[in-house]
Amino acid sequence: MRVRKKVLFLHTLFFLGLAAILLVPLRPAITEVVEQAEISEARLILRLAIARGEVDWTTPAPEAVVSKGSGEELGLDSSTMSLARANPGRPVGAYFKDSVAGAVAFVPTPAGGEYWLATVTIPESRRAVLQLYLLTAVSLLAVYALVAAALELFVLPQHVYGPIGRMLDADLAVQEGNKEHEIIADSVIPADELGEIMRSRNRTVQALRRHEAALAEALTQLEVVATDLKRKNHLLEAAQRNLADADRLASLGMMSAGIAHELNTPLAVLKGLVEKLNAEGGTMPPAQAALMLRVVRRLERLGESLLDFARARPPQTRPADVRTIVEEAATLVRLDRERGGVGIVNDTPPELKVECDSDRMVQVMVNLLRNSCDAIRAGRGTNPNSADHAVRVAAEVSERDGREWVSITVTDDGPGIDAEVLTRLFEPFASTRLDAHGTGLGLAVAEGIVRAHGGLILARNRTDRPGAIFEVMLPVRAAPAPVESQEPVASIQEPR
Repeated sequence: MRVRKKVLFLHTLFFLGLAAILLVPLRPAITEVVEQAEISEARLILRLAIARGEVDWTTPAPEAVVSKGSGEELGLDSSTMSLARANPGRPVGAYFKDSVAGAVAFVPTPAGGEYWLATVTIPESRRAVLQLYLLTAVSLLAVYALVAAALELFVLPQHVYGPIGRMLDADLAVQEGNKEHEIIADSVIPADELGEIMRSRNRTVQALRRHEAALAEALTQLEVVATDLKRKNHLLEAAQRNLADADRLASLGMMSAGIAHELNTPLAVLKGLVEKLNAEGGTMPPAQAALMLRVVRRLERLGESLLDFARARPPQTRPADVRTIVEEAATLVRLDRERGGVGIVNDTPPELKVECDSDRMVQVMVNLLRNSCDAIRAGRGTNPNSADHAVRVAAEVSERDGREWVSITVTDDGPGIDAEVLTRLFEPFASTRLDAHGTGLGLAVAEGIVRAHGGLILARNRTDRPGAIFEVMLPVRAAPAPVESQEPVASIQEPR
């Protein structure tokens, strides 16, 4: 309901309430005055009738009726009869059936007495009461009309309807984006509660426009920064490509130096054996022939390692049994070289599975097991009791960052990892002993395979005794391999 309709509705309710308050109490009082006048007139006529001693005569009031008889015949109640008998010959006022006002008197007679009754109706008085009611109602209606007209014509339009209309127009201007008319002028703001609301609204709109301007300025600056960042990002990408090329060249130079170092010794041995074979007419002792075969095989392994280190292909993952992978790697290590009293203990749970490329994970475990076996063999010179020691492989499942991970640890009892080498252990040719048992690429190849599976390989020294621990962490459910990762797949020995 609109405000104007609400005000009219409230006016009507107020008028009805005022009329009820005035007219309802007024009616009994006015009626009482008329009835008392009729009772007085009835008493006067009754005195005259008693004085004349007759009932049937022309009364001064044509509306008067005089009758006599017993109380039962006249329909008098006991209280009225008792009051009349207490005042014999004197008329007393009373109300009869149908609330008719009149006068009654007890007139003694030789037979005992009788009751005289007179009733009078004054039409002029009753018409005056009705006129008074009508005049009061008309007066109330006139007063209401004057008050409502004054409110609707002078008070409400200026102090209520006008301010509300101006606020609605200003809000419509805000919705339409008309900034010239969205602020209400101070000259038309009244000094009342509505005026406080209008001033508060103006302050809110002005603060909103200031925030919009600040936001637009910030967006403009953000666009400038974004453009600059885009340009710098393009330059950074170009620099990264150049850096990758430079890093590749640096790695290639380092690998070339390592290859040259690796090839010098076996080539010198092979050259001497070939020269001797040529000088002796094509004959060679079996020991020298076996040495030549080992040298050639080492050169072959070195070439295969370099090819595997540079090769990149995504892993073909499927559920695989961890214990089976470790057993296969341990078998390859035992067959590939002399164990020298170094045992391999597989403590992985038989039911543990992980999604991976099982062939490549076998290569990782071969590299780690060979590295640990060589470390234990190298430590026998300083620890004679290490001959009975073994490489132990264990595994467990843990949850990190809402994903399940398998942790495979390879623990040995060797001399441990040199602190200078530990920080760059998984770099190519980081080994301190590039001898006839390794190429310097084994741990780098293993790290690339694990990283391609979305995992991580860590190395640390033991704290309870000499030795090292290698830990391979793989997600139970394989994640997509990074595109830029290189995943070597060779089974290479990594000495320390």
